[in-house]
Amino acid sequence: MASIVFYFQVHQPHRLRRYSVFDQDPFYFDDAKNGEVCKKVADKCYRPATKLILDLVRKHKGNFRVSYAITGTVLDQLERWCPDVIGIFQDLAKTGCCEFVGETYFHSLSALYSRVEFDEQVQMHTRKIQDLFGQTPQVFRNTELIYNNDLAWHVAQMPGADGKPRWKGMICEGVDRLLGYRSPNYLYTPSGTPTFRDGKPFGLLLKNYRLSDDIAFRFSNRGWAEWPLSAEKFAQWVNQINGDGYLCNLFMDYETFGEHQWADTGIFEFLAALPEKVFDVAKKKDGTTENHFITPSMALDHFSPVGEYDVHDYISWADTERDLSAWRQNAMQFNALDETYRLEKPVKDRYQLAQLKGDEKEKTDAFHLLNDWRKLTTSDHFYYMCTKYWADGDVHKYFSHYDSPYDAYINYMNVLDNLRTRCEAGVVKV
Repeated sequence: MASIVFYFQVHQPHRLRRYSVFDQDPFYFDDAKNGEVCKKVADKCYRPATKLILDLVRKHKGNFRVSYAITGTVLDQLERWCPDVIGIFQDLAKTGCCEFVGETYFHSLSALYSRVEFDEQVQMHTRKIQDLFGQTPQVFRNTELIYNNDLAWHVAQMPGADGKPRWKGMICEGVDRLLGYRSPNYLYTPSGTPTFRDGKPFGLLLKNYRLSDDIAFRFSNRGWAEWPLSAEKFAQWVNQINGDGYLCNLFMDYETFGEHQWADTGIFEFLAALPEKVFDVAKKKDGTTENHFITPSMALDHFSPVGEYDVHDYISWADTERDLSAWRQNAMQFNALDETYRLEKPVKDRYQLAQLKGDEKEKTDAFHLLNDWRKLTTSDHFYYMCTKYWADGDVHKYFSHYDSPYDAYINYMNVLDNLRTRCEAGVVKV
């Protein structure tokens, strides 16, 4: 039997407008560009993919299930520019076959720099999911699957409304150098994290990156030996995990469908055919199948860990290294991150003082200051500064709207300097 966990990350950052050192305007974000990108991706991916998945859920009557981690930043933009997309996700939520996974609201690196801010963003995201979709997330994924033992301990200890451990487990990357001979197709538990919820240990779902990347990155590559990839062929690969595991964790960006892999590649036809082919390849004589799709919380409830996944240094799902080098590799990135989180205390002090003072204008100004700062914590801003493969024109350049990583750094620091000035100018006495 193979249990397939289909998980999608849905995210769009608030992109900055061009901002010079002489600019004094406190409006940092390029609304025109952000609206344009949001509408474009909604047309190419969010609407057709979500409608298709809703149809598949209804067609297979509960046997096909999916899960999403949708950041607060993309939800805010969808509410503003494409509210009908929110409605489709809400229809999907009502089926009972879709689970929404928790994460940081602003898709930030706060877990690395401020656990206080991390906790606040996680709670903000939880409230957003509750308000829009009527679910309280039970499984957590950190930004870009950034993970280590220490973070697992922190997340496992986070309390819920009842004071008991909040999370059933986490989603993270299955890294070969850490797994060794072991397979990612099992449930694991973090090293040294003996936290239990409802009698079950805190669990880890590890991405099967080979099968996930076959869809997310290689699907349209005509130079790939397995091109063209059919649903029948992929279903056979999924079925082959039987005997070396029981979980097939397929984790990828949602934009895979229609944006990264365009519609003319056949990606939507592949997705439409996949569930039935997965069922057919393991169909028994009585017509039932040994393969099925489940959500992350179902996997954590149903299976028991087979061992520990011991991760000392941070890992992620980014690039071939699967470490933090996409965001913390050069001096620009380290400087921008350090300066950003150095502003956390003064920005929050300003906000708290404004609440005590009671002046409505001051409260509004302080709220916008805090919200702007949090938008600047989004990991994409630092990803744009990556210099690892810029000369090779790799995926970093594809996602960036800047001419170079140096341009991204200068623009970001100009904005940060203005935000610092706003913060210092608005200090109030109580």
